Amino acid sequence: MGSNKFVSLISILVILLPTLSMAKEFVVGDDSGWRKDFDYQKWAKGKVFRVGDTLVFKYKAPNHNVFKVDGAGFKECTKPTENDKAPLTSGNDKIKLTTAGNKWYICSVSNHCADKGMKLFITVADESSAARSLIWSGSYQVFIATVIAIVAIVV
Repeated sequence: MGSNKFVSLISILVILLPTLSMAKEFVVGDDSGWRKDFDYQKWAKGKVFRVGDTLVFKYKAPNHNVFKVDGAGFKECTKPTENDKAPLTSGNDKIKLTTAGNKWYICSVSNHCADKGMKLFITVADESSAARSLIWSGSYQVFIATVIAIVAIVV
């Protein structure tokens, strides 16, 4: 009887633990994708981007592209001038968020950034701040309470 409870506990932990630390994939603009006349800042508001997550820019190539720029490039809608900074142009561009901090992306085709809103600014949280937010979140507290209750039943 006790071994069944222990197996149940381990099974629950194996199912729940990966969901706490799994990286997420964000399709920029959700079903609308990367297109003109969409409010990407509104889309990003309330989302938590963490190191390890991936942004996916979906669009009809070659109508658009994606450039990673700095804050000034974002504000002015200017693409990088360095020759090694080529735009992403596949129509299904995936960018893994590998470092914390501010990230800026634009479409450099025609006036898409300046006049049509094809620009995205996000802040990526580092792993330690992600862990801190998880520790204080209600979902973490529920998880811990569940584990304690299961352990109490087993013991």
